[in-house]
Amino acid sequence: MSWEKEVILKIADVIGRDVTLDSVSAIGGGSINDTYKIATNEGNFFLKKNLASLYPEMFEKEELGIKLLEQTNEITVPEIISTGEINNTSFLILDYIESGVIESNFWPEFGSKLANLHKHSSGFFGLDYNNYIGSLIQSNTKHLKWNEFFINERLNYQVKLARDSGKVGNDYVKNFDRFYRKLENIFPIEPPALVHGDLWSGNFMVNNIGQPVIIDPAVYYGHREMDLGMSKLFGGFDRQFYDSYNDHYPLEVGWRERLQYCNLYPLMVHVNLFGGSYLNSVKEILSRF
Repeated sequence: MSWEKEVILKIADVIGRDVTLDSVSAIGGGSINDTYKIATNEGNFFLKKNLASLYPEMFEKEELGIKLLEQTNEITVPEIISTGEINNTSFLILDYIESGVIESNFWPEFGSKLANLHKHSSGFFGLDYNNYIGSLIQSNTKHLKWNEFFINERLNYQVKLARDSGKVGNDYVKNFDRFYRKLENIFPIEPPALVHGDLWSGNFMVNNIGQPVIIDPAVYYGHREMDLGMSKLFGGFDRQFYDSYNDHYPLEVGWRERLQYCNLYPLMVHVNLFGGSYLNSVKEILSRF
C-alpha cells in the first residue's frame, strides 16, 4: 500500500466516512520534512512525512506537543488528524490552515495569547519526554532550577554535539564554561513556563479569520524569555507583539539584553544543523564573559 492510500484510510477512520483523494500537492518551505496539501472530498488536509528510521517518533512527539498547547486553550494550534507509518515512511496529518492577512489587532492579540500561554506552569523545568528541535533530539530531563536545566539540557548538549563533530574546538567549550559561572546572576528567578520552544517567524501563521496560529512546536517547561529570544533571532515580529506581551505578563528589567543569552541555544542548534556560519554570533555573545 502506498503512503497516499494509508493517509486517506487514516482520515476516513477519524471522520467516520469514506474519503476520496482529489489531489496531492507538494508545499515548499520545509527543510526537514516533505510537506503536502491533501485535497479530498471531505476538505483539505496538511501532511508531513519523513523516513521513520531517520527520526524515530518525531511526529508522535510533535503530536504530544500540539496537544499540550491545545489543552491550555490559550492560542490556536493545528487540529491533529492522525499519525502513522508505512514502509519506513512516517507521517503526521493535520487540518489544513487556510491563510489570511494580518490586520491591525493581530500583533496585540498574538502577544497577549503568548503571555497567557506562558502563565501555564509546572513544578519543574523540562518535560516528561524528550522531543525534537529541528531534526535534533531535544533533551528535556527535569530540573528544579532553570540555570541547571539551561546548562545541562540545552547548551552542554549542543556544545558536546558540535565538539564531537568537529564544528567547535576546546576554546568554545572554555568560553561556555565561563558563561556558565555567570549564569546564576543573569536570569531572574521565575516559575517554569510552558513554551513553544521554536518560536521563529516561520512557525506562526495567520488563519482565514485573522488569528495567530502556532505550528511546529518543540515544547517544554522553561524560562519564558526563551520564546521571546527566538522571536528576535530572525526578526518578523512587530513591536506591538512585545508591548502587548508586557502588558499582560510584565517582563523583568533587562529582558532585552537577556534575549541574546537565550539565543545561544538556537544558535548552537543551527551550528549543528547547518554548519559553522552561526559560530560568529555565538562567539560575539560569549566574548562578554
